[in-house]
Amino acid sequence: MSDRRIPKVKNKNPAARQITAEQILREATERQERSKPIPQQHIADQEELNDYRLKKRKGFEDYIRANRTHISSWLKYAAWEELQGQFERSRSVFERALQVEPRNQTLWLKYAEMEMKNKNVNHARNVFDRAVSVLPRIDMFWYKYTYMEEMLDNIQGCRLVFERWMKWEPNDDAWMAYVKFEQRYKEKENARNVFQRFVNTHPLPKNWIKWSKFEENLGEIDKARLIYEQCGETLGEEHLDQNLYVSFAKFEIRQKEFERARMIYKFALEKLPKEKQENLNNSYTQFEKQYGGKEGIEDVVTNKRRVKYENDIQNNPNNYDVWFDYARLEESVGDEVRIRDIYERALAQIPLIKEKRYWRRYVYIWLFYACWEESIAKNVERAGEIYSKLIDLIPHKTFTFAKVWLLQAKYFIRLKELTKARKVLGRAIGMCPKDKLFKGYIELEVELREFDRARMIYQKFLEYKPNNCYAWVKYCDLEKTLGDYPRTRGIFEIAIGQNDLDMPEVLWKSYIDFEVEEKEYDNVRKLYERLLEKTPHVKVWISYAKFELLTKEENEENTENEDNSQGILRSREIFQKAYNYLKQNGLESSKEDRQILLENWKQVEIENNSSKEFVDKVASMFPKIVKKRKKLEDGTGWEEYFDYIFPDDEVDKTNFKLLEMAQKWKMGEMKIEKKTDEDEEESDNEESDEEENEEGEESGDEDSS
Repeated sequence: MSDRRIPKVKNKNPAARQITAEQILREATERQERSKPIPQQHIADQEELNDYRLKKRKGFEDYIRANRTHISSWLKYAAWEELQGQFERSRSVFERALQVEPRNQTLWLKYAEMEMKNKNVNHARNVFDRAVSVLPRIDMFWYKYTYMEEMLDNIQGCRLVFERWMKWEPNDDAWMAYVKFEQRYKEKENARNVFQRFVNTHPLPKNWIKWSKFEENLGEIDKARLIYEQCGETLGEEHLDQNLYVSFAKFEIRQKEFERARMIYKFALEKLPKEKQENLNNSYTQFEKQYGGKEGIEDVVTNKRRVKYENDIQNNPNNYDVWFDYARLEESVGDEVRIRDIYERALAQIPLIKEKRYWRRYVYIWLFYACWEESIAKNVERAGEIYSKLIDLIPHKTFTFAKVWLLQAKYFIRLKELTKARKVLGRAIGMCPKDKLFKGYIELEVELREFDRARMIYQKFLEYKPNNCYAWVKYCDLEKTLGDYPRTRGIFEIAIGQNDLDMPEVLWKSYIDFEVEEKEYDNVRKLYERLLEKTPHVKVWISYAKFELLTKEENEENTENEDNSQGILRSREIFQKAYNYLKQNGLESSKEDRQILLENWKQVEIENNSSKEFVDKVASMFPKIVKKRKKLEDGTGWEEYFDYIFPDDEVDKTNFKLLEMAQKWKMGEMKIEKKTDEDEEESDNEESDEEENEEGEESGDEDSS
């Protein structure tokens, strides 16, 4: 094995003396060796000066010869010659550098600044002339050139420089610099001419606005207004900007011409496209809030909402909620042309997927359109056309909308054309039968008091869906309303004889309630017995028992003791029979049903003022609730549950006795433990007394000895 050094654990405890980084840096600075000062060279005479210049020039020339394209070396060389007062040599260096890079902007600027600094005006003018000739698109040269001429009070020369500059059609800042130059010397006409040339060169709305503000500041209000009008005529509606209209309106507001401003805003809102009206709407809103009335503010808000809805529709044309809001907005305004346009545009956006959930909102647009045409626009024929087009558009083989058929039928009823209404509903039932269509058709015929037709529709409804308990119950209700009770019982009998009913409990309850209303108690008892044969549910037993409380024999004698009444006796018999049946069932779920049954039984006894004997008897039958555990089916653990132990259940009695014995055994064990603890304490006390007696006897023997 090779020798390996075992790493030792370093001492990571903090040092006794802490040193900060600031102290380390300060000490390093203090201990740093100071560099020796550069020796200064003292030149005594002209010969030494010439030698120094010669040596310096030789160094510059060697460096330039090695790297001609290094412009900073040329600039240092020229600056050194300038410092020596050798301007001719400095110019020579700049000229040589310009031969290397004639388009270097820094080189031209430094050259011109050297001449200006040394008041060589003509030389500086010559440099600028050459610079703007070589680089006419560099605005910095023109700015420097004009500034120099203006500082020299050469106004005419400065104007000539500006004119040369403007021939190159520079940017907006250059034109505005020329305008401000003319303003400084009170040359208004010259400034106007510059602005005229400016807007001809750059015909942008913002430049026209600058010209108008210039005239407004001079107090020429008519000329300023004329400029805005000329801008609109020159550019045309396609190239106009909302900012131009906003500026024009604000100009009129400053002149207290509020009606003019309002007309400008409205004109702009009509001409400009919706997506270019954001700033315009905001400005118009602010204007109406300050200077307008309630109607003007409402118009502004309406226009803003139109713009928002148009943007939303452009992003998602199938967002029907936006179409709803847009249509309501136009309906609040009351412009029928706009309302129809919005509805027609919305109806053109047919859903791409043939699923009912995608068509629901779309169909409502059709319905709202038809309602508006009929109720508000009073165009009944157009409303009928809308209903017909919608019926033809919906793919009824895939899905349908019962509401559409019913609304079209009601539309014909309002026109007093019952035959067409019945044809519509008949066509709907034949093409795409639905529960809602049958119900609507039946309600229509019942309202018209056409009961025979209603019976026929009920029969077709039940042929279409014989397991629909709602239809059976409503059919029986109709016959009951008409007073045909035998027919009602016959329909009920046919109904309960059907297989696979969707809600049989509703049907049986309706049948029983009908017999109760007719006071046919024997029929009710027979129905309960038949129902218990089908489903012996605890709720059926309870309902049966409570029903008996409502019945009384006609020849029954009124006695003070209500326990002797026939109703409570029959009710007890049914409760006892139900309890015995559930007990014999022996299922776990039947225990809970027995508990529910006993609770209702006890409540019935109490409510009917039964004697204490019957109440206590029912109370003694109540089970004892015990918490138990059972192993889960997957074997992963245990689950707690509540079990009901009934006193009259033999198996539960044995279990209950075992639990009682276990509890007694546990209590007895605790008593035994207590007794053993007390005996130990007594034995300890007796031993201590005996030891004391023995010690006393020993001491007595010693004394006697």
